[in-house]
Amino acid sequence: MAFTTSVTLKNCDYTYSIHPAIKKFTLRDNTFEQTQVGNYQLTRMLEEIPNSNQGFLLKIIINKDLTAFKINITDKSGLRLVDIFKAGGNAVIQEKFYFLMDSLVDRDIFTKESTKA
Repeated sequence: MAFTTSVTLKNCDYTYSIHPAIKKFTLRDNTFEQTQVGNYQLTRMLEEIPNSNQGFLLKIIINKDLTAFKINITDKSGLRLVDIFKAGGNAVIQEKFYFLMDSLVDRDIFTKESTKA
């Protein structure tokens, strides 16, 4: 997946975009780690039961210029993309994803817009 200025995950209720006031120190304060090529990466396990190691891997990567990003949710091996928003399942994991993303929105890392008409 390539870097883009906004991301809408499949079946997700919101579109996320880079906040115009994003700062590098804010990323570091929110546990983003700088990669060898200079990008900023946040990795979290989305689990129904904390510390069970049974869940999905969320990876957010923001490019070093802070102009584009990508979000992937995969199985715990990180190899296969997963749709956590499909109807009829993963309500707790969806809630944890939205909670994390809302905290990043509150800290001026992302903005969000509803995809519902």
